[in-house]
Amino acid sequence: MHDDQPIAGTLDPHAGREHYLNFASYGPPLPAVVDTVRNLWERAARGGPTASASLHAEDDRARVAVSRLTGGAPDRVALTGSTSQGLLQLAFGVRGEVLLSLDEFPANIEPWRRAEQAGRLRLRALPGSGGGGGLDAGTRVTPQRVADALSPAITAVSVSAVDFRTGYRADLAGIRRAIGPDRLLIVDAIQGFGMIESDWSAADAVAVGGQKWLRAGWGTGFVQYSELGMTLIEPALAGWTGVENPALYDGRPHRAVADAGRYSVTSASPFASGALATAAEQAAAGLATVERTLAVRVDALIAVIDAAGLPLLSPRDPRERAGIVVAGFPAGDAAAVHARLTASGITATLHGEHRIRFSPHVTTPPEAAAAAVAAVLRDAG
Repeated sequence: MHDDQPIAGTLDPHAGREHYLNFASYGPPLPAVVDTVRNLWERAARGGPTASASLHAEDDRARVAVSRLTGGAPDRVALTGSTSQGLLQLAFGVRGEVLLSLDEFPANIEPWRRAEQAGRLRLRALPGSGGGGGLDAGTRVTPQRVADALSPAITAVSVSAVDFRTGYRADLAGIRRAIGPDRLLIVDAIQGFGMIESDWSAADAVAVGGQKWLRAGWGTGFVQYSELGMTLIEPALAGWTGVENPALYDGRPHRAVADAGRYSVTSASPFASGALATAAEQAAAGLATVERTLAVRVDALIAVIDAAGLPLLSPRDPRERAGIVVAGFPAGDAAAVHARLTASGITATLHGEHRIRFSPHVTTPPEAAAAAVAAVLRDAG
């Protein structure tokens, strides 16, 4: 399929609720994903001698579909149940000192703290981070900030591809140049994967959960590894399925498999694998169209925030943004405004007293959504 062609169930304006502006929190699964999971459950319910093997073939299908989006090899894709699970495995597999902004979403902070507590690594906070979520929270992780914070002891840098609080899109290529070829670059990509075009090859590990922009549902996710990532990140939390001859129950140690299966904890859910595969296949079929279409939705919401006289706390520059638009409320009345949005049927995310985050997708009709939000924000500026 050509990138400019609409994608059934993805670009169909009737496939999403017009006032649903919360894909950065949770993306309702695609109709094709629902159909896939239903069919897999029905196949499982029938049973039979080949049912298990047939269902678990979805694992390979998911790895191939994901690799089309990452640009990596399918055998370097490890399936997980969430971004958090992937990041936890990465944190316990990394050694040395890890540079991390404390303004990251907790899913990209707590695993590193747990690994530090276990004596696996040392955590170094990016200078200037950890200021909280107020109106002036400066959460941008730029190549210059990373370069200024580097020391010989730092072996890895962890960053979000898109900041959950501001929608700022990290310059992954620039950060890679700043840290050099020998340090690990670990990326939490859940807020951008499947709806922006990006060169993920800059990263040594890309962790993604499928329940947001991919619209694959909860319980889906993966980590894509680079060659350096496969070499330096240990399978410290791997389970019985991550070794050679896992069904040889001889009680002896077995070598880890050569590919990304070494990070496997247990048998993957075929329902999650099938859902992830379907969502990734649809995203890969028209990613450029998705990003261009989403930019129109973002522009419409930015115009509404400007018209209401509210501060825009997310980037205006299309090169620095993805699908998140954040309105600021200097008077600290974000909760009251959010309650009015909810009463009007608009789904958005409240961040403290000063921020409301809107995150449309391509299924969001721009005129209807913008008009609905404008009606509530008109008196909020």
